[in-house]
Amino acid sequence: MNDTSPDMESRYRAMIMERSGEERLKMGCSMFDTAKAVMQAGILDQNSHASPAEIRRALFMQLYGHEFDADSREKILAAIESASHPVTKS
Repeated sequence: MNDTSPDMESRYRAMIMERSGEERLKMGCSMFDTAKAVMQAGILDQNSHASPAEIRRALFMQLYGHEFDADSREKILAAIESASHPVTKS
């Protein structure tokens, strides 16, 4: 769906391109951080007792899970889980 007129889309793009590359990068990073915060709020809304590792796993699945085959996903999820446990010396 595109409800933006070609003229307005062109004007918006010109405004964005007037910004420096650094400013555009900062805008993109800020939008990504906001999207992650919204997703995290949704995860916590579904499970208010989710651990930080559970939140990281859910964020990974929402953002990138579809980009990996099942074996790779399981390896990444296992790494996320193991990273949440501090290494102790015996």
